[in-house]
Amino acid sequence: MPISFKRYCKTMELLNDAALIEAYKKAHAKGAAWPEITQGMKEVGIIDMEIYLMGTRLFMIMDTVADFNHDKAMQELAAKPRQSEWEAHMAQFQDTSAEATANQKWQLMERIYEMDK
Repeated sequence: MPISFKRYCKTMELLNDAALIEAYKKAHAKGAAWPEITQGMKEVGIIDMEIYLMGTRLFMIMDTVADFNHDKAMQELAAKPRQSEWEAHMAQFQDTSAEATANQKWQLMERIYEMDK
């Protein structure tokens, strides 16, 4: 069966501050993310995205179209409406440089295991 999408897993650290972590969770609650951000992700080929949290560690699962070019798409996404504003807003929660792009903040993880492969 041909693969119809690509999956990327990424990770990032939040600042170790309970109030900031709660605010970050609220910023990502259903309907809270800015519509321009979600639309921009869809336009560059991101089909679905989930973010999980354990302590201060974020884990993202990003499913994309089959011919997705990660570096090209991240460059395109960075230029989308309100994307830099969203990144600056999210920087207050993240244990990274405020000037870092989303691609610099979210570190790609290496897949080391696949069941039945």
